[in-house]
Amino acid sequence: MTLIKSISGIRGTIGGKVNDNLTPVDAVKFAAAYGTWLKDYCKKDNPKVVIGRDARISGAMIQSLVVNTLVGLGIDIVDLGLSTTPTVEIAVPMENADGGIILTASHNPKQWNALKLLNGKGEFIDGAEGAKVLEIAANEAFDFADVDDLGTVTVNDKYIDIHIDEVLKLSLVDENVIKGNKLKVVVDGVNSTGGIAIPKLLRRLGVEVVELYCEPNGHFPHNPEPLKEHLKDICDLVVKEKADFGIVVDPDVDRLAFISDDGEMFGEEYTLVACADYVLSKTPGNTVSNLSSSRALRDISNKHGGSYQASAVGEVNVVNLMKKNNAIIGGEGNGGIIYPESHYGRDSLVGTALFLMLLAERKQKVSEIRASYPAYFMSKNKIQLTPELDVDGILKTMAEKYQNEDISTIDGVKIDFPENWVHLRKSNTEPIIRIYTEASTQTKADDLAQKIMGEISEIAGI
Repeated sequence: MTLIKSISGIRGTIGGKVNDNLTPVDAVKFAAAYGTWLKDYCKKDNPKVVIGRDARISGAMIQSLVVNTLVGLGIDIVDLGLSTTPTVEIAVPMENADGGIILTASHNPKQWNALKLLNGKGEFIDGAEGAKVLEIAANEAFDFADVDDLGTVTVNDKYIDIHIDEVLKLSLVDENVIKGNKLKVVVDGVNSTGGIAIPKLLRRLGVEVVELYCEPNGHFPHNPEPLKEHLKDICDLVVKEKADFGIVVDPDVDRLAFISDDGEMFGEEYTLVACADYVLSKTPGNTVSNLSSSRALRDISNKHGGSYQASAVGEVNVVNLMKKNNAIIGGEGNGGIIYPESHYGRDSLVGTALFLMLLAERKQKVSEIRASYPAYFMSKNKIQLTPELDVDGILKTMAEKYQNEDISTIDGVKIDFPENWVHLRKSNTEPIIRIYTEASTQTKADDLAQKIMGEISEIAGI
């Protein structure tokens, strides 16, 4: 069982011992640390915080603990109830709130939960502020409010509908054009809040929806990370229903994957590529993704006359580089679409609407659109961490071994070879080293991964 404390929040498994797992005590302590930091950060005794959660089994318990801890600090709460990460992100500025918390462990299995922390812009707090929250939690430097100064709770369960309204207002989204296509789409909501939000959006756009695992009860029917090996059911159902394509989201709806009309994966990496292709064709500009994302976005950006840059992994890093480079679209290769005209956060609702516009314009099958993009193949592997592994030493040795190649060390070690690349980094969300490779064929990507993993094992003596 695991508890991971990082600048982006706290994430852990439910149950177990305090400080080793995400127990009620840990949830209260970290919520109190965030609330204490926020009061100092915005110089208010009673700031406002928006809170929403995915449909995890532990969600109601964690939400009650977090909400009432913040109330005890004198903080006013806007409670969205069952929601999505991007919905909370847009609600923060719309409510003129000072911060927000999303209670979700994203793609992690059901035994996990987490607190994701937002600032007053509805964006993830940065590294410096996150470090302050961790320090407050470590010192338990809390000062709770007197009885007359307790915070209040206001419930607003309309924000998914408000979020959909905001998506349909985007300049590059025309609901009448989409309605004219008369599409049929299968949706796998992994029994979380995507099962509420995505079908609602599609029906507003005149799309016939076939629901699969859209009951938000938190009992994930498969591993919730939207990878090919977990998605046989929807792949089969798309073909059976003769649907135009399928949509899969993770439990908090910030990662978006498509299934082509032939039942094959469109490719999580290509979600951003396709959305960017549509956006750049209308509004040329720059793009950003992270170091672990496909080269295909670079190719599409160049095709439309824009420039591409890569950031360290992590949404806040992508957002910071997007702002610096005035990127008009960006995100992460795990299916995360960030479209600044909407907000600076990964948003599967925005991504779905942009993809539907691409389909409406191209008048092609989804499989045909996928075939039109540069062919890259990725291999995503991991090595479980143990206390005796010197991760920093391993990464340093690998960087030295390949020092004559194009090396980036802003986030682990990225080695860019002429025809392929490998990215090695310690995960922010799991106790693992991630090994991502990309090449012109799946076999080459897999072979490169095995070669690098063998070298790591030799260095580490495992």
